[in-house]
Amino acid sequence: MAEARRISSSASGHTWILAREQTAAHGRRGRAWTNPAGNFSATLLLRVDDTPANAALRSFVMAVALRQTLAMTVPPEQLSLKWPNDAMIAGGKVAGILLESVGRAGRVDWLSIGIGVNLTQAPDVAEVETGAFRPVAVSQYGTAPSPQDFLFWLVSHFADREQSFRSFGFDPIRRLWLAHAARLGEVITAKTTRDTLTGTFETVDADGNLVLKTPSGVQAIPAADVYF
Repeated sequence: MAEARRISSSASGHTWILAREQTAAHGRRGRAWTNPAGNFSATLLLRVDDTPANAALRSFVMAVALRQTLAMTVPPEQLSLKWPNDAMIAGGKVAGILLESVGRAGRVDWLSIGIGVNLTQAPDVAEVETGAFRPVAVSQYGTAPSPQDFLFWLVSHFADREQSFRSFGFDPIRRLWLAHAARLGEVITAKTTRDTLTGTFETVDADGNLVLKTPSGVQAIPAADVYF
């Protein structure tokens, strides 16, 4: 992500950056992200020229492509997608997605999409913050590809999904994401910076919001940490 920020002003087009080693890995809200050798860390620097709301929907585009890539080596029935930006295997977290943007005048010019995947090793549970999901690795459920091979497949799958998004909008991506959503139709808890809401996970709406049916009514949540 730091390299993507550095080159964004001079990049001529979409650029993928693969980190063979990371010394300052992080996830959402600055959380630590452990990245042992053999795991996957990459960032796509994507020229979008889009509204901030529409640019942010790329997290779902990438999530669908990421699940498709993981399904090449992990039994597909074990895979699920957790709102807003995680991939799961058998209920454990195997991957995360992080977005950063650069723009002006209410538009996003460049979007950086960071992807971290536990291919060969999962962090020790002791390294994970309290309440976080159990970390797992691809190697526990299938044959872990090399980071280079994983990148090759992910580039191809994302290109297909991005073309669909640009041609047909968010709805086809939204339906694909919901088809593999973790705990859809079940009771979950969403913690925002201000509130903790518990309710039935009804859907993800056309803006990418988490929709919960709570005792006080239906709530559309734009950003939160989800627990179940």
